[in-house]
Amino acid sequence: MRTIDDRAIAVAGAVRRRSEYDYALFEYLRSPKILQVLDRCGVRVEGRLVLDAGCGAGGTALSFAEEAGFVAGLDIDARFADTGTRLQGEKRIAGAGFVKGDGVRLPFRSDSFDLVLSHEVIEHIYEGPGYLHEMRRVLRPGGVVYLSTAPYLSLTGAHLPRLRLPLPIHLVLGRTLTLRLFHALARQAAFVFREKREASSFIKAAQDGRPVSDSLLQKIRVAPLRAWIDDAGFRVRHEGLRVTGFFERALPGPLRRLLARTPWIQDVLIGNIEYVLEKTASPAAS
Repeated sequence: MRTIDDRAIAVAGAVRRRSEYDYALFEYLRSPKILQVLDRCGVRVEGRLVLDAGCGAGGTALSFAEEAGFVAGLDIDARFADTGTRLQGEKRIAGAGFVKGDGVRLPFRSDSFDLVLSHEVIEHIYEGPGYLHEMRRVLRPGGVVYLSTAPYLSLTGAHLPRLRLPLPIHLVLGRTLTLRLFHALARQAAFVFREKREASSFIKAAQDGRPVSDSLLQKIRVAPLRAWIDDAGFRVRHEGLRVTGFFERALPGPLRRLLARTPWIQDVLIGNIEYVLEKTASPAAS
């Protein structure tokens, strides 16, 4: 199991939006964290067939290909075309391939993969429940999905640049007005944000004069996501609900743990949802 180099991840993360290649490298360096979670859950990667269902620039798929038998990276935008393939050549990774495709209509036969990765993808999919059902379909019996995302009401899940003063403005103004305000700030007063241009596609687009569209197609919440998972026929092997650092520091432990279990409030406090899901014999809905 490879070690996690937090310093290298931080350095790569600071410039990850500079280019698709920089983002692929960031993904590549960050992926041992996923491997570590799977290892703790007793999920073997060595020799397995893996699908990265929303691979983006391709860095995670390539990192897993160094451990697995073969990894297929799929993305609807083919961001990997000039980035993942370049990184693949530099790292001399043979056991990986990329394909353009729709996560809700995966171009693979049923029971094809041992492991499916979905890292910060489902919030950008136009049909979340269908995406989960498709991942289950292409898994072999006993296969596993690694799924991570964030509630859209949280500071992380809002997918907006982080203010130096972490105020949840989107909870007060609503998403549409907040997008407009942040677009104006990115153009005229970007110093109010913690991220630099190189680390934020939002700031970069605004400063380049391009309209900033809302990248969130699914408004993820903790309880509905659990219901989707149950309906798709998965057994939960691991559930991690991590409170954002701001609320960890601001709230006493007992109060924080209580609020993190309270509907709606948990969707504001929790900055990362992480699941390891196993394919059961038949979907709950059937």
